[in-house]
Amino acid sequence: MRRSRNFVTAFVVWLLTASTVWAQAWWDELEDGFLPVPSVGSSLPHRGDPGGVRKWLGDRGIVLGLEYTSDVLSNVSGGTTTGTIYQGKLQGILTVDFGKLGLDGLSLFANAFQIHNTGRIRRDLVGGINTIAAIEAAPSTRLSELWLEQALFGGKVSLRAGQLAADSEFFYSDLSLMFLQSDWPTIAAANLPSGGAAYPLSTPGIRLKVQPVSELTMLIALLNGDPAGPGFQDPDVRNFNGLNFRLADAPFLIAEAQYRRNVGKTDTGLATTLKVGGWQHFGWFADQRFANDGTLLANPSGSGIPAERQGNFGLYAVIDQQLWRPAGGDALSGLSIFSRLSFSPSDRNLIDRYIDGGVVAAGLIPGLPDDRIGASVIHAKFSNSVTAFDQDTARFTGAPVVIRDSETNLELTYVHQIVPGWTVQPTLQFIWHPNGDATRNAVVVGARSLIRY
Repeated sequence: MRRSRNFVTAFVVWLLTASTVWAQAWWDELEDGFLPVPSVGSSLPHRGDPGGVRKWLGDRGIVLGLEYTSDVLSNVSGGTTTGTIYQGKLQGILTVDFGKLGLDGLSLFANAFQIHNTGRIRRDLVGGINTIAAIEAAPSTRLSELWLEQALFGGKVSLRAGQLAADSEFFYSDLSLMFLQSDWPTIAAANLPSGGAAYPLSTPGIRLKVQPVSELTMLIALLNGDPAGPGFQDPDVRNFNGLNFRLADAPFLIAEAQYRRNVGKTDTGLATTLKVGGWQHFGWFADQRFANDGTLLANPSGSGIPAERQGNFGLYAVIDQQLWRPAGGDALSGLSIFSRLSFSPSDRNLIDRYIDGGVVAAGLIPGLPDDRIGASVIHAKFSNSVTAFDQDTARFTGAPVVIRDSETNLELTYVHQIVPGWTVQPTLQFIWHPNGDATRNAVVVGARSLIRY
């Protein structure tokens, strides 16, 4: 414990004094040019900046932040085994506005993680495929994103280049971010090499953003197609510190169009966000049912080597819809619903259909305007080819075989704000058919703490 405390302390001190650290801006606004909103600094003496260092840096376009997320989660029934885990993620964040240094429109973002845990709830205890707690990853200290962005034409166009994570801008719902299970969707994580460029992995690439009018945004990114590279270990072990910087893998292309209405703070109408997108991977993918000699993979007299299929793709849509907006409320207040759905071809993918969705009620408790309560569901369907392979295996072997069908997760959660920048969040989750196995339903209970400084 003493070694762990010393390490974390050293990491924080190093982070605050290093000339280059890492960040992705998770704040939308700043107070006095240096304090992210929300931040526990607003409740501390001298606003958490007694020496004025953050203010001095902020005046020069440099903003530092820290975020600590911690979970205590117990699998109390079913799954692979019951038990309790603790997991934490310390994130160091940096943004630099070079406009204050004379380079108009140029900015830098970077972030790094120090991930630690006593086990992984999804992998070690439940044995499922859908996310249970999105910070779950192999313990490590790792670089995440590190990129430069140049804004052009008054901010209507921007070009970003460097170490990128696709899940920071693509295929997500603003409303879903409050849930522990909100993550890069299973259909992408399960089908793409190394899970794609999503937490905790990132990869070199470029991204173009065009916003011709305030309500319409178009994004396209071209990334290296395998952030960890081939191997048998988990991807976050193969790229243990986020420093692989792979460039030669088959490329991954993702594009998305976004339409937003009534999302401003001064708007009074119901907020709507619609997104449609798709991705294309240009590599080779193993067939889920057939061998390279045309026989069934499960057939013991065949080659047993999967046929190779060139390329892969996915199509998706996202909606956030506010149903009731209280007077003076923002786009995330009141009562809202959200959903994401996606499709990928069956023959070369583990998951071919995906849908999630939920309802969020914010600011409904008297005296607690920043508290939120919500329910969220994830449903990932194993592809027809995977189900058929399991059936083939049962027929050829005559042995009991799990016929994978789908996995469904339900999360019920309540977010309570202690002070601005610090929330605690109890959660209750039900997992049906972990990894497609109908015999191992699971129940997870626990809580999250999130502190931003």
